[in-house]
Amino acid sequence: MAERTSSGLLTMMLEPTPAVAMTLPAEVREKLAELELELSEGDITQKGYEKKRGKLLAPYIPQIQGVDPSLQIDNRIQSSSQAVLPGSKHNKSRAANTRDERFRSDLHTEAVQAALAKYKERKMPMPSKRRSVLVQSSVEACTPPDTSSASEDEGSLRRQGRLATSTPYQGHGHPAVEHWFNRVIQGSSTSSSASSTSSHPGGRSVTTTTNTTAHAALNANAAATALADLMAHTQLDNHSAPPDVTGLSERSSLHAERPQVASVRGVSRGHNHHTSVMETADGCEGRGDGSLNLMDGVPVNSRVSSKIQQLLNTLKRPKRPPLREFFVDDFEELLGVQHPDPNQPKPEGQQMSALEGEPLGVVNKWPPSLPAALQRWGTTQPKSPCLTGLDNSGKPVYTLTYGKLWTRSQKLAYTLLNKLSTRNEPLLMPGDRVALVFPNNDPVMFMVAFYGCLLAELVPVPIEVPLTRKDAGSQQIGFLLGSCGVTLALTTDACQKGLPKAQTGEVATFKGWPRLLWFVTDGKHVVKPPKDWYPPIREASNDIAYIEYKTSKEGSTMGITVSHSAMLDHCHALTQACGYTEAETITNVLDFKREAGLWHGVLTSVMNRMHVISIPYSLMKVNPLSWIQKVHTYKARVAVVKSRDMHWSLLAQRDQRDISLSSLRMLIVADGANPWSISSCDAFLNVFQARGLRPEVICPCASSSEAMTVAIRRPPEMGVPPPGKAVLSMGGLSHSVIRVDTEEKLSVLTVQDVGQVMPGALVCVVRVEGTPYICQTDEVGEICVSSGSTGVAYYGLPGMTKNVFETIPVLSSGLPISDRPFTRTSLLGFVGPDSLVFVVGKMDGLMVVSGRRHNADDVVATALAVEPMKFVYRGRIAVFSVSVLHDERIVVVAEQRPDASEEDSFQWMSRVLQAIDSIHQVGVYCLALVPANTLPKAPLGGIHISETKQRFLEGALHPCNVLMCPHTCVTNLPKPRQKQPEVSPASMIVGNLVAGKRIAQACGRDVAQLEDNEQFLYIQDVLQWRAQATPDHPLFLVLNAKGTVASTASCLQLHKRAERVAAALMGRLNTGDHVALVYPPGIDLIATFYGCLYAGCVPVTVRPPHPQNLATTLPTVKMIVEVSKSVCILTTQAIMKLLKSKEAAAAVDIKSWPMVLDTDDLPRKKSPQMYKPPTPEMLAYLDFSVSTTGILAGVKMSHAATSALCRSIKLQCELYPSRQIAICLDPYCGLGFALWCLCSVYSGHQSILVPPLELESNASLWLGAVSQYKVRVTFCSYSVMEMCTKGLGSQTEALRLRNVNLSCVRTCMVVAEERPRIALTQSFSKIFKDLGLSPRAVSTTFGCRVNVAICLQGTAGPDPTTVYVDMRALRHDRVRLVERGSPHSLPLMESGKILPGVKVIIANTETKGPLGDSHLGEIWVSSPHNATGYYTVYGEEALHADHFNTKLSFGDTQSVWARTGYLGFLRRTELTDASGERHDALYVVGSLDETLELRGMRYHPIDIETSVIRSHKSIAECAVFTWTNLLVVVVELEGSEQEALDLVALVTNVVLEEHYLIVGVVVVVDPGVIPINSRGEKQRMHLRDGFLADQLDPIYVAYNM
Repeated sequence: MAERTSSGLLTMMLEPTPAVAMTLPAEVREKLAELELELSEGDITQKGYEKKRGKLLAPYIPQIQGVDPSLQIDNRIQSSSQAVLPGSKHNKSRAANTRDERFRSDLHTEAVQAALAKYKERKMPMPSKRRSVLVQSSVEACTPPDTSSASEDEGSLRRQGRLATSTPYQGHGHPAVEHWFNRVIQGSSTSSSASSTSSHPGGRSVTTTTNTTAHAALNANAAATALADLMAHTQLDNHSAPPDVTGLSERSSLHAERPQVASVRGVSRGHNHHTSVMETADGCEGRGDGSLNLMDGVPVNSRVSSKIQQLLNTLKRPKRPPLREFFVDDFEELLGVQHPDPNQPKPEGQQMSALEGEPLGVVNKWPPSLPAALQRWGTTQPKSPCLTGLDNSGKPVYTLTYGKLWTRSQKLAYTLLNKLSTRNEPLLMPGDRVALVFPNNDPVMFMVAFYGCLLAELVPVPIEVPLTRKDAGSQQIGFLLGSCGVTLALTTDACQKGLPKAQTGEVATFKGWPRLLWFVTDGKHVVKPPKDWYPPIREASNDIAYIEYKTSKEGSTMGITVSHSAMLDHCHALTQACGYTEAETITNVLDFKREAGLWHGVLTSVMNRMHVISIPYSLMKVNPLSWIQKVHTYKARVAVVKSRDMHWSLLAQRDQRDISLSSLRMLIVADGANPWSISSCDAFLNVFQARGLRPEVICPCASSSEAMTVAIRRPPEMGVPPPGKAVLSMGGLSHSVIRVDTEEKLSVLTVQDVGQVMPGALVCVVRVEGTPYICQTDEVGEICVSSGSTGVAYYGLPGMTKNVFETIPVLSSGLPISDRPFTRTSLLGFVGPDSLVFVVGKMDGLMVVSGRRHNADDVVATALAVEPMKFVYRGRIAVFSVSVLHDERIVVVAEQRPDASEEDSFQWMSRVLQAIDSIHQVGVYCLALVPANTLPKAPLGGIHISETKQRFLEGALHPCNVLMCPHTCVTNLPKPRQKQPEVSPASMIVGNLVAGKRIAQACGRDVAQLEDNEQFLYIQDVLQWRAQATPDHPLFLVLNAKGTVASTASCLQLHKRAERVAAALMGRLNTGDHVALVYPPGIDLIATFYGCLYAGCVPVTVRPPHPQNLATTLPTVKMIVEVSKSVCILTTQAIMKLLKSKEAAAAVDIKSWPMVLDTDDLPRKKSPQMYKPPTPEMLAYLDFSVSTTGILAGVKMSHAATSALCRSIKLQCELYPSRQIAICLDPYCGLGFALWCLCSVYSGHQSILVPPLELESNASLWLGAVSQYKVRVTFCSYSVMEMCTKGLGSQTEALRLRNVNLSCVRTCMVVAEERPRIALTQSFSKIFKDLGLSPRAVSTTFGCRVNVAICLQGTAGPDPTTVYVDMRALRHDRVRLVERGSPHSLPLMESGKILPGVKVIIANTETKGPLGDSHLGEIWVSSPHNATGYYTVYGEEALHADHFNTKLSFGDTQSVWARTGYLGFLRRTELTDASGERHDALYVVGSLDETLELRGMRYHPIDIETSVIRSHKSIAECAVFTWTNLLVVVVELEGSEQEALDLVALVTNVVLEEHYLIVGVVVVVDPGVIPINSRGEKQRMHLRDGFLADQLDPIYVAYNM
């Protein structure tokens, strides 16, 4: 546990040092205890408590100033203590209570509490979650973690009842102790100081208080009940009642304060709770409060916007790291370069020298090898006990004697070598690898199998039992077995029966595993060897003896090979270091398959004929005291444990009065290298000293799979220097520098030594990165060992082996320190005074954030010190780092208790963030809580970290709560772009001329000299002329969903129908009146349009309301009718009924409709005379459409513009009366309207009309028609193209069988007002290539409000070109062409050819000066078919006056242009167009209104959305917008709601990585929530309004801090 001290030297003076505490008079001690009690009950204030306490202690406090502040090694502090300790035989004061106050185990908690108290309670927006996500869907999620599956929390201790607590400073016989025992701190206000996991073994000290605010300032005194703190953390209720599954629905009553609103399903939480907030960074520059009264017409008093306001207030705090210098090279955005802080501590000591262990002693009769030792004891001492196995009740099941071990191993060795064969060849040869798959509760069978393999000269590879086919990490084990060439697995009968089976009854092959033959080693399967057969017993050689598996930080599994000689040397060294003697008894709680459990309990024990009592993990979970009871029963001299086992036994020790640990001469703490094992050791000693445990027998050791045992504290009889402790500054450690902390800051780490180097070993400490230079004496580095007893290699991995097992440490001069190679231990540490080794962390847990090092275990300890027991499970926290934007980011994942409420968990999360921020000075990037029991487990409890990390990155963790803090953590974003003082347009032109770049302008063919229907300036005249000249020529043909012809119209028929409409209007309306045409797509619409023109009225086409969705579609109809000032509505009977229906009344005021006429049964009347407009500049029709930014705009089209538009399209597409074209577009606005209603009449070609709505019921309708009518030219929209790719992608074969053939198509144009969607057009081309579609056929068009047709591919001219531009340059409004596939490249396709008569230039959006070739600017257009102006832009008239007539500020300042509102660039290509000129290609990048200005750069939403959609398979669609400078990302989740929270981190990561932007809010919604208009464009502003008005019913909303 990383312990931290707090609250200044004052406390240090006030706390009685333990030795003093023992000598205080009894009444003073009692008064102190009463005071503690009053404080804990809240009857006295902290201040009063300190005052009274100070008075009581004043006479007894010695002057402590003279303490040597260097490494405060215990014995230097109080020599007086020895007199007090009756039981201490040795004069080495490794005494119980000489615990200098600074090393107290509960100080970390106080540090955390003090850190939290520093933060003012500030509100932080809490994520909103849909109810269904709150109520976890699975019942399993509501049960406590399943204890059978090795979860390591106190819940696993299966105990009812209360736990003892006791004050540490009282003599143990004192009556007050009992008083404390009985005053158990109640469950809610508990605290503890030790717990662990195998991934983070060791205790961690924690204090939780019920009334956090009252106790927030708990300082060192309040927690002086070190032991009370220690114990009370068990689960008192322990979930004895089964979880109430029926109550799931009631669980939501926790959130009763959330009002249920009928119209809004998405209830969002009230936030009356206060949550304190960590310092965070202002993610976007120049953020003001954002006047939150009315923005874009959205009332923003909604809950969402108040949360966003909270988020903004939170983010206002300045970033801690100042912005560094940035190098801006060209416009390359460089990420912030992290310059080292000039004030950071640097090592100052001299270079360390290698540290030598004592030489290996020479022993008489030491066996030449381990099998020789087995043979010796098996034949000379056959009755001597070797190993006792226990069952789950703690009863001995079987004791294996040395005789039995010898004979059974021989039998197995003989059977393996002689009785297993394939095709008459022996299956195994000496040196082959064999897997040992034995459960943790069967050490006896394992030992027989292990020694059987050694005797047969086979190489055992012990592995875990694979419980299921998809066990975490099991696949990696499979790779290891495969690479070792394992073909045979040994196992027990019971275990073999429990393995998953295939249909054949054989053991199933696990994922990633090689094919194995399973052999059961029980008695009946092995045969007795003949009399003359003896196993070969050789001297220890360098051949491989066994392979131990190890899982790396990344999750890959390596096999470490150990040679026979290394195995023997290691046994020798351990025997010498631990002083093992023959026939000693040893209890082993560790996994006997690997590391210390194997070394002590299987190998060294046989060397010395010791008796091992093996305690299985399953027994420890049922009875944590079992190992102590066995030490007592068997009078064991040595016990091998982990700090977890000490912690567990503390929680249970009250049950046992009559046990004694006096027989122990050595308590080996296998994970003593773990920084927080110290608190377990201290606490354990405190309790068990009374039961005969001598303080000096606790022997922490440090080891690693590669180097085996590195250092171990020697048992007391060896006469070694006393143990040491060091209080180190965390800040120093993060820079790899050792600084003893003298000021008692909050962030310190207390570590204990792990004793001396092993006999015969040479140890040095080297720098972690780069060349292994030897460290200075005050520097932390990786410990390296050179000795005969380390591993030899990673099996089959020569490269990694060289790095790890053959390191040559070098001095600063560059010379090697020794001629022997060293093995890296992956332990980080240093050598302290008295040559004691100290370890402060492991390479696996090392996280390097912005150049500073943090240890995952320390971060876990801090998280746990924030009152965890109420909300999360102790042993179930994983901390790891992920790499985002070129730096490591810290992620904390914990399992949440099912009974913790949302608010509590969120508050806990925000406190954890603050605590880590204060104590480690590092931000947490993501904190996630997952339901109980869902994190992948390691074999012996604990969490499988690499698997957890993998799931996090894949989006498969399924958290139930997430808090991301990218604003705090990400400090290396590129510098926000400062806008340069504007360059004048004149100098731009000069600059371009100098650079040899032409000014960007282009035009289509000239139309002036072209013939054609010049006599017709009015489209209605053309219709009358055609009705006379070619009355029966078919103009229109409308198809229905079945593909049959629904209706047709010839020139004459259309003219006659138009006349009827005109006759009906002429009596009722005046010339120039506006008429709304509300029709479904069809001939009616076209006929009434011409009828209006015949009558001199101005038609406005309006999409009819959708009967199933009146609430959203009808108001738009109403708005267009009102804004266009229509005096009459023409429609069908059906729609007329709908407009006046009851349902309509709910959506709009139906009484205010103007006159509504239905045209279904008009009398056959001819109008008296046709209306002739006086000039071609007169208004012909109004074209209304809703832009993607949600603005309703109608443009005025004059008669001249209408004819010019038709003429341009006719020329571009070569349209003649003999042609047929197919149109699958909506006929209400823009080019779609022109193609439906105008072009056929003008050019005389036949139009096959396919209403896009019909495709919903028959996706192949449009393509079928194109094939059937052999159409050469066809038009569609993106939504149609998408329907075809999604709906027909898998059916091309069926279409071919129906003779659908698209080889007739010369050009298929997508009508759009946006950047071409290359991915969609390419996949469309690819899918339908099989049906004969030419890859060159598909192209796009470009039009906008000011000019509905600017570009259109047409039939002649070069194919559209695609270029790749640098996305980062685009953000700076620059175009830089790059190669395909280069990083940050973005493909852009030309938007078709510029139409005849159209001129285009690119102008600077701000200065309105002309730009050069390949510069990004606004596209300006001039053409005879430009619209003449907005009829009205709803609400923004003044803004748009210059859209239609604007002039350049420099150069050609006379021409009048219209601004399209789109950004793009022109580029002259190598191609030639029809007239032989070089072809100018126009590339549209995006709408200016849609762009997001963030960090001074311009982003196009589509680019961010593309990245987001790629980030997880369940994201169906995405839209982004900004709200007061926060980037909001809305994603549609296609999948189960459990996945919703997985998306938050992935979305944040991908936007950071690819766009250097921090996402402010992530909103997860159902599919179909993002609104899309008829052209298939996202309506991001509607979405924004819906979000702010709380109308999206989101599954989850995450506010990133």
